[in-house]
Amino acid sequence: MNKSLLILKREYLTRVRKKSFIILTLLVPFIFAGFTILPAWLAMQNDEEQRTIGVYDATDQYSGRIENTEFTRFSTIPQAEFEHIQQDIKSSSYYAVLYIPSDILATNKAQLLSDKQVTFDIKNMIGRKLENLIEADKKAVIIDGSGIPDLEEKLSAARTSINLETLKVGEKGEAVKSSTELAMGVGYAAGFLIYMFVFIYGAMVMRGVMEEKSSRIVEVIISSVKPIQLMFGKIIGIGLVGLTQLAFWLILMFLIVSGLQMFLAPDQAEMLKQSQNMMASSPQIQENAVLNIIDLIGNLNIPLIIGSFIFYFLGGFLMYSSLMGAVGAAVDHEEEAQQLMLPVTIPLIFSIIILFPVVKNPEGTLAFWASMIPFTSPVIMMVRVPYGLPVWELLLSMGILVASIYGTIWVAGKIYRTGILMYGKKVNLKEIVKWLFYKN
Repeated sequence: MNKSLLILKREYLTRVRKKSFIILTLLVPFIFAGFTILPAWLAMQNDEEQRTIGVYDATDQYSGRIENTEFTRFSTIPQAEFEHIQQDIKSSSYYAVLYIPSDILATNKAQLLSDKQVTFDIKNMIGRKLENLIEADKKAVIIDGSGIPDLEEKLSAARTSINLETLKVGEKGEAVKSSTELAMGVGYAAGFLIYMFVFIYGAMVMRGVMEEKSSRIVEVIISSVKPIQLMFGKIIGIGLVGLTQLAFWLILMFLIVSGLQMFLAPDQAEMLKQSQNMMASSPQIQENAVLNIIDLIGNLNIPLIIGSFIFYFLGGFLMYSSLMGAVGAAVDHEEEAQQLMLPVTIPLIFSIIILFPVVKNPEGTLAFWASMIPFTSPVIMMVRVPYGLPVWELLLSMGILVASIYGTIWVAGKIYRTGILMYGKKVNLKEIVKWLFYKN
């Protein structure tokens, strides 16, 4: 065991001291925060380019009623000018020309003419304005022809918007607010993170074994360390590297996102204060959205989610890294490793394929069995945990995974002992199965 600890320490310190590890650990949170916040910030920026839209209305009902916006003006044009623009649109001073045909009520079609591709926002804004005008006219015709007094007010009063609040009731009858969307997001993110880290660091174990085998360093190490001790130390050391990097990423991303939110919205505290004052003065506003989200997060079983995440991350990593380490010991070249990795990683890839169906129905048959099968349970069970599930299902899944880890390490150890010192022989699955029955 002491020799395994020495291997573990060597693997861990060698990798965390690499410049590539330090740079990647520091850069990834900034890149993630940039991809998360920058698009949202850019989307909030107003398009301040001044544009004039010409409007030719064959119905003579809508052109003068389209309201200007801060940066977009609508100018009514006569038929003769419109016909001239159609012939030579590039000479027009308008950004685009809106043509409202006389049969628009029958066809629900209008045209926006321009010598360039009209922006998405401009097209949607004009479409909404025209739709609102036509809908208002249709409503007026219906209301005037009905003969019912105050029909518009009665129809407005009849409109109903339901806010369906979900409550989770405990065994003792206590009810707390829950959020299906929040549980779905947390479960999906946790499952995908486990998939990503197991795949990345399992492959790192395989490459590390292959490098030592190809450079013949392993021959020197094996003279003083048992193969199983070498494999065990390497796997645990790289696993701790993964946990270290994950912890740094979570901490840094939290700090970066919080700091950027404060920078991009310096008046956030004042807005929150005003919102709270409105809550106190208006009986119609019951709660603040931000406080509601915080409350919903607090109602999740955070200790269970974090504990399950660590357990299934370590369990999935030990299982797949053992098999990938065995693949690395069995082959001499990267091409051979890719062929043997496919059968090993198919269950892991399959767990990602079924991730979304499980998120939609975490209590279904597919979700249950996929969370019990040890090769898919590290990803799938993490999707189900935020929803809440019977304790016996969680314990059964954990027990099966632990037992499977022992079996997987035994199989990987047999392959590792035979393959680590074997050179120049191209192996296949049939040959590897034979190694399992060797006495060594």
